[in-house]
Amino acid sequence: MDFNIRPAQEEDCAQILELIHELATFEKEGDAVEVTTDDLKRDGFGSDKLFHCFVGEYENKVVGIALIFPRYSTWKGPIIHLEDLIVSEKMRGSGLGTALLNEVVKYGKKLGVKRINWEVIDWNEPAVEFYEKKGAKVLRDWDVVQLDEVGIENYLKNI
Repeated sequence: MDFNIRPAQEEDCAQILELIHELATFEKEGDAVEVTTDDLKRDGFGSDKLFHCFVGEYENKVVGIALIFPRYSTWKGPIIHLEDLIVSEKMRGSGLGTALLNEVVKYGKKLGVKRINWEVIDWNEPAVEFYEKKGAKVLRDWDVVQLDEVGIENYLKNI
């Protein structure tokens, strides 16, 4: 397939959001997406950039993304977090996921990061296998811990 990988541009945000919704539906969380196109524009392309994104284009349509942001490891130093690697259903198996991951790894190397982190849902075996084939370690003995907005409020009420 003839696709193109490039840094996202502000005008891609509507298509990026479509892919985010597609992923949420795939992960059985279709109603969980709260981010808007305006949020993506502000947070990815405004004066205080919170993330960087690569897009994969096919026939002038964004059909894949890799959204990353900087983190800092107390053990290693600078790292990046791959929040989501999304490939539209029709493009799975085309090599687009590999091309997007390649771009993230090259970008991380250019930045001099010590590690690239991301999560994968344990029931998504094709994704787990994909990452392991690329040499990533899937740490199955760690649990993801989160406080959502309600959790933050409840926490603060109790201190």
